Amino acid sequence: MSFVKDLWGFLRTRKKYWLLPLIIVLLLLGILIVLTSGSAIAPFIYTLF
Repeated sequence: MSFVKDLWGFLRTRKKYWLLPLIIVLLLLGILIVLTSGSAIAPFIYTLF
């Protein structure tokens, strides 16, 4: 949890709010790949990227 707090402090201090959507999208894509790695729909997910 301290990583999230440190990241938010960095974004707020440096006024880099435009990085927040990029970080969220990368996090969601990572979670999608991890969750579908062992499922039957994995080949279809990988063809999207």
